[in-house]
Amino acid sequence: MSTLVPLLAMLTLGGWLPATAAEEEDSATELAKKTQNPVADLISLPFQSNFDFNTGEKDATVYILNVQPVIPIKLTHDWNLITRTIVPIINQPSLFDGPNQISGSAWGLGDINPSFFLSPARPSRFIWGVGPTFTLPTATDWRLGSGKFSLGPTAVALLMEGPWVAGALINNQWSVAGWGDRDVNQMFLQPFVNYNIADGWYVTTGPIITADWKAESGQRWTVPVGGGVGKLFKLGKLPINTSLQGYYNVERPRFAADWQLRFQVQFLLPSFK
Repeated sequence: MSTLVPLLAMLTLGGWLPATAAEEEDSATELAKKTQNPVADLISLPFQSNFDFNTGEKDATVYILNVQPVIPIKLTHDWNLITRTIVPIINQPSLFDGPNQISGSAWGLGDINPSFFLSPARPSRFIWGVGPTFTLPTATDWRLGSGKFSLGPTAVALLMEGPWVAGALINNQWSVAGWGDRDVNQMFLQPFVNYNIADGWYVTTGPIITADWKAESGQRWTVPVGGGVGKLFKLGKLPINTSLQGYYNVERPRFAADWQLRFQVQFLLPSFK
């Protein structure tokens, strides 16, 4: 018995004993909070499905699958570079009546949007990142993209306090090259608030607000309101973060979708340091 106690203590300190249910619950909650940080030092592969309902004259449903790999790069002991890329795959049915070109349907790749954030490697409860963002004219159909190469600054700031994770991501892009007359001057703003409950469960809101500064007055803003729930769990040893959210556009341009359903599955991958 005298040798068993030190042995058990050694195994516990070494992490050899199985985690208790409480420890696993704490681990899931902390990992869920980390996924809610856009500039976390965490390799992930999110697949975000977006259903835009009642779009165009024909009240069609547009489906957009955003593949969004996030890869952190350690620059120095003090700084990380977080790369976030959005690769949209779009299924857009015919939105308008008539024989003109705009009335046709389209399916394929949209414009790819890479962003780069310089962020402190050892963040406090206040976290931030800044850098450039780009939009590449990669759309396989002119209906699915702008036809322009655009760029601009992007920034994110957030506060992690207890069960709360809250902040905002913002960028503005201007077109600098490309074909056609569809010049780009557009703002993207995503405020987000997450409240983590227990065992990887959380409630969340992250509306994507956009402003097209080239549009006519009254047709510039898209402002959604809504939210949803999320859950982080493990499939074997692989952590997976899922969420389901719904948003209604209280302000929108004519023919834009009036509401959206967003479902995301995010695979958290091991880092190779």
